Amino acid sequence: MKKLLYLFTLCILVASCKKVTDKEISLPKESTYFDWSAANVYFLLTDRFNNGDISNDSIVERNEKTAKLRGSKGGDFAGIIQKIDEGYFTDLGINAIWLTPIWEQIQGGVDEGTGFSYAFHGYWAKDWTAVEPSYGTLEEFKSLVKKAHDKDIRILLDVVINHTGPVTTQDPLWPEDWVRTGPSCTYQDQETAVTCTLTNNLPDIRTDSKQEVELPAILKEKWKKEGRYDQEIKELNDFFTRTGLKKTPSNYLIKWVTDYARETGVDGFRIDTVKHVEESVWATFNEQARLAYNDWKKNHPQEVIHDDEFFILGELYGYQVSGGRSYPFSDVEVDYFDAGYDALINFGFKSHAISNYKELFKRYDGFRKKLLKENLGNEAYFMNYISSHDDGQPFDVSRIKAIESATKLLLTPGMTQIYYGDEIARPLIIEGTEGDATLRSQMNWENTQPAILKHWQKLGKFRNKHVAIGAGEHFSLEHDGNGTLAARFYDKDNHQDTVLIGAGLDNEKLEIDVKKVFPKATRLRNAYTAKKLPVINGKVTVKVENGVVLLERL
Repeated sequence: MKKLLYLFTLCILVASCKKVTDKEISLPKESTYFDWSAANVYFLLTDRFNNGDISNDSIVERNEKTAKLRGSKGGDFAGIIQKIDEGYFTDLGINAIWLTPIWEQIQGGVDEGTGFSYAFHGYWAKDWTAVEPSYGTLEEFKSLVKKAHDKDIRILLDVVINHTGPVTTQDPLWPEDWVRTGPSCTYQDQETAVTCTLTNNLPDIRTDSKQEVELPAILKEKWKKEGRYDQEIKELNDFFTRTGLKKTPSNYLIKWVTDYARETGVDGFRIDTVKHVEESVWATFNEQARLAYNDWKKNHPQEVIHDDEFFILGELYGYQVSGGRSYPFSDVEVDYFDAGYDALINFGFKSHAISNYKELFKRYDGFRKKLLKENLGNEAYFMNYISSHDDGQPFDVSRIKAIESATKLLLTPGMTQIYYGDEIARPLIIEGTEGDATLRSQMNWENTQPAILKHWQKLGKFRNKHVAIGAGEHFSLEHDGNGTLAARFYDKDNHQDTVLIGAGLDNEKLEIDVKKVFPKATRLRNAYTAKKLPVINGKVTVKVENGVVLLERL
């Protein structure tokens, strides 16, 4: 990834030159080097993370009794902003936040066999052109993005164009030329994973349709009532004229969703249900998303913090990086990277993480290199996780391996996804819940475990500072005893970075030969203990804590 270069013209103080004062020129702060392939991403459900504004808790009437953890809990943009301002994400070494979809959700609730539920999670869209009122306003979201950028944190917005929200008494069914209500997906081949519904009451957008369609009457009526019908129609006409795209269901959604890149400056999308939409639609969507983001940069030159392209991360359920670039349906293998994706979530890490540290690190270095070499010039990345919002088999469901979870996730090659609460061992087993609700409890701020949080913070900050952790070449070093020692070397886009790490080591003093990693060093720093260490005859003696050593140049 390119690094944004800030160029300044310096005035030489001679007789003919006016002295430039600090008030006349504002110099941007120096940013930490960033590469998406090594990003440290924090994933949160807006409603569950932090309630910063209680005034919007009941702005939408959702008053029926729900099953446990199936109703709204008050989390909002204000709560996320509060934690950004407090430096919570900075202290964790987070350089990107992924938050769930922000558009207006269905008002009613449904029972899908796991108890009555409202759309607290963001995946049941009612109107893609409006922001969910219980989260806040579009202006608040723009402020969130700006505040994150001020802290060198990028924003990934979760998006879904595969389906609307369920049908309720308050939320009618969209027209037949827009959605299908059957058959249910059977996953026998690609077609039965695409032209189908995920559940019985989750209308599937006809993304395969080439037929031009009229706007749903329910949207027209809603926009007229809200006083924005004429503006929405004008924008739609401008979009279809400018792009030459047909007025198909998928292209309407492409316009509505990519507008969030054009209007808010988010740095990328995390795209839901990738396998359930045609590759040709994704190619158009991803192209339009990048064009929209470029429009934002042109219109907001003073707010741009980097020159990276818009980033596209996909949730291709079941994808494992061990299989390479392609996803194997029973009848065809599909390379979604060729449709414009930069990275896919790796569903295999949680099972691979049972390996010892040496094997795990070496294995994932191999995966990283394989993806990069499979299609030169079309880079492909992957993101690891230990727990998530809809994966019922996390790495450490009982939260008894919080230290090991952090060490393995944050020191393994690739992108990382910290699911909200991983860093404080938020419980993943909640008595009385059904289905994935147990994974979606409120952030337990009051039960933070300081020792666990501190471990995640130390590793996260080191990872953020050193791109070599996630994107560098990995070399195992000789070591007797438990755990592993390894060096990582990064050299890309005129940026070099070198680290020496240890994981799973015995907690004692350890002498490490560093000549091959830091050949000219006279002093190093163990970032885990914050101790500066002399290099004597090419060796350093370090104190190991929690099995970890993090050596860097001073």
